[in-house]
Amino acid sequence: AARLECELTDHAHRVALTEVAHWPDALAGLRVALNITAADLGDRGFADRFARTVTMAGVDPARLTLELTEQAMLGDPASAADQLAQLRLLGCAIAIDDFGTGYSSLSLLARLPIDYLKIDRSFVRDIVTDPSDRAIAEAVILMAHKLGMKVVAEGIETVAQRDLLAAAAC
Repeated sequence: AARLECELTDHAHRVALTEVAHWPDALAGLRVALNITAADLGDRGFADRFARTVTMAGVDPARLTLELTEQAMLGDPASAADQLAQLRLLGCAIAIDDFGTGYSSLSLLARLPIDYLKIDRSFVRDIVTDPSDRAIAEAVILMAHKLGMKVVAEGIETVAQRDLLAAAAC
């Protein structure tokens, strides 16, 4: 099952990067986010295959952000750290998606080469009215900044949500 999952990821990345390579020049500055899974990070050949796919597509790796969930880091932390380090050396940014909804390993988060944390929308939805959600979001933002990461919030739908998060440097 893991092998099939890796093949599916490889195929999705080939298709997406081929599309990106054919975008008009007006879109050349846009970043592109691609998902990676626990199976990908557990496959020691993943980073090399991804690098070849990027090269073959002719896409600048600096335009790419690879997103994974907290759960994806936990399967094989040593392999995850190795694969993420290789992907970062390639020039890609690394983001943790849906942060706060899984079983966070804060010590692992501190040791992995992560550029962005994406706060899950479940903490954003009631951030204006729920002091607990606001406290969690602010704590995550502060922790991420102390670890040298940028923070993105998912699911912002109101000006008040945006203003609160922007005031916390998200």
